[in-house]
Amino acid sequence: MEKSPIVEVAKKVCPAVITIIISRDLPKVEGFYFFPFGGREFVIPKLEKGKEKTKIGGGSGFIVSPDGYILTSQHVVADPESDYTVILEPTKKYPAKVISRDPINDIAVLKIDDKNLPYLELGDSDKIELGEEVVAVGNALGEFHDTLSAGIVSGMSRAITAFSGLSNQVAQLRGLIQTDAAINPGNSGGPLVNLEGKAIGVNTAMVMGAQNIGFAIPINYAKGDLKEVKKYGKIRRPFLGVRYIVLNREIAQAHKLPVDYGALIVREILGEEAVVRGSAADGAGLKEYDIILEINDEKITEKNPLANLLQKFKIGEEISLKVLREGKEINIKVKLEEKK
Repeated sequence: MEKSPIVEVAKKVCPAVITIIISRDLPKVEGFYFFPFGGREFVIPKLEKGKEKTKIGGGSGFIVSPDGYILTSQHVVADPESDYTVILEPTKKYPAKVISRDPINDIAVLKIDDKNLPYLELGDSDKIELGEEVVAVGNALGEFHDTLSAGIVSGMSRAITAFSGLSNQVAQLRGLIQTDAAINPGNSGGPLVNLEGKAIGVNTAMVMGAQNIGFAIPINYAKGDLKEVKKYGKIRRPFLGVRYIVLNREIAQAHKLPVDYGALIVREILGEEAVVRGSAADGAGLKEYDIILEINDEKITEKNPLANLLQKFKIGEEISLKVLREGKEINIKVKLEEKK
């Protein structure tokens, strides 16, 4: 009987797929107190002095160069206070450095120090076809290494609101590959590969309560991030320098605003600046309570937010903003800068 082509895919891909262990220094727990109250029993930890390294989570990733560059999901390594360990094999563990995080595309680039490592070739996500066979690989449930699930590309250019239980982050992700290959908790950051064994996506999310609906970030998004990291040592993004909320009908009605789309410049926390001092927005004269309606004649909406629109431009490029200020529309030119 002829073997499935997935057998060869597994041989090619699995050696380059890694497990990421997340740990933090947390207070030592000596034991627990049991405290009865109101007919129920509550458990309270008894803490010792000092701290110990404690595993708080895990995820997946994959090596993309023989010198140890790794791609994963940003939400897997979102905590700057945590330490990250890469497990390549049971006997091969490496401390990993997070080189750069891209929260807009949910991509992160890590680095481990070694040579001649197994790695995955990157495919071209622009050439993916609906119905194409794919394989998702990762560390399912944080326990089952080199877990493969096969399926097809069941949708293209999907947009979702994703929530990370570990980092408590909410992200608006778009342009995603939808697949019916099972993506389980712990699979985030692992590769979605084609039958040539090339990575065409980074597994990022699943739909809770649904079967066979998972999503992956197109690998071409990650290629851009990887190129920037290798060239500049970080992911460079054009930076406007405003804090804002994207308006919708409900927000507009609740606050009696004249429009139900656009980005309302407003501080999120008392004491912080709505317009970052010294930023491109500050230099162009943007003010708190301005509503940025359009960038280069393209509307800002919940499905087309400000952060995603800014990605289309380069550092140093001049853009035109249509701004609503005190009931009047004005046009403001802004030269985008790199975030300091």
